[in-house]
Parts: sequence; C-alpha cells; structure tokens
Amino acid sequence: MSGTSGLARHHRAAGLLALLCLFGAASPLGASPNPALPNPRVTPGATNSAVTPRTIHATICVVGYTRRIRPAESYTEALKFRQLDGGYNLRGDTRASDYEEDHLIPLEVGGSASAVANLWPEPRHLAWGASRKDQLENALHRLVCSGAVPLRVAQRVFATNWIAGYRRYVG
Repeated sequence: MSGTSGLARHHRAAGLLALLCLFGAASPLGASPNPALPNPRVTPGATNSAVTPRTIHATICVVGYTRRIRPAESYTEALKFRQLDGGYNLRGDTRASDYEEDHLIPLEVGGSASAVANLWPEPRHLAWGASRKDQLENALHRLVCSGAVPLRVAQRVFATNWIAGYRRYVG
C-alpha cells in the first residue's frame, strides 16, 4: 500500500466521520452524551408561534388540539426514513420500527407540528425511550394548563434535556 492511497483513505474516513458526527451516527444520536436525547445541532426544537401563554386555553388546553395540528403520517414517516438513511440513527440501526418520529418540543406544550428542527427519530427501545418521554409530555401538559408551570419553562425542559425534566416533574 502506498503512502498516498493510505493518506487518501485516511482523509475519506475522516470526512465520513465528520459527516456522521454532524448527523449523529458516530456518537449515538450525535453530540448528546445520552442516546435518548437528540443531536441539538440537528434538532434544537421549534415552537408554534400560535401557542403563547395568552392563547394556551384556546390551543393546547383544548381537547383534540394536537389531533387537529399533527402532521400527516406520510410526512413524518418520509422524514424519519430520510433522517435514518442520512445517519441520524443509533449505532447504525436504520430499522424504522425501532424509532418514533417525535416532536422534541411536544405539540402538547406548543411545539411546532412540522418543522424539521423539531422532529427526530427517537429510539423506542431504550430505558429513556419514547414511552418515558410521553409520560413527561402528559405531565407537563397538565401542569401548563393548570398554571403550575409556565409554557416557556415546559418548552425549555424539552429543548434542553427532557430526561432531567422527567426526573423533576414525573419522578
């Protein structure tokens, strides 16, 4: 093997590693130390501008609200496949059934329904997987609608570290 081909191979590998880090595959789901949290560079979260502290009782606190604004499954499934194939996966696992295309900032607390910055392939089969996050979504929705937790605080919990939020608000 010549030095040039070895060097070229090294540069290709370094480029691939950089690309995988960008999309989150080199380190499970990116720069996050916990594979249950999304890559914050790719999925920082996004909110719905129609949901404000003044409008929560006409939006997120109305029964059926999330059903009315939830994007079509055809949109979220296609996005999930693109994300998984693009490297946004856990240790190379691209089986779509192992993930739930989830809103980082949930619709229940005013997350954007269709912004790519708010949607990510959340692993289902982790201790801190989709079902635990769902529990926190329901708890914070109740707390926001009752006035016990401000809307912006609930949104920030999900955008920063929903696991810490789970420990605080669910137990």
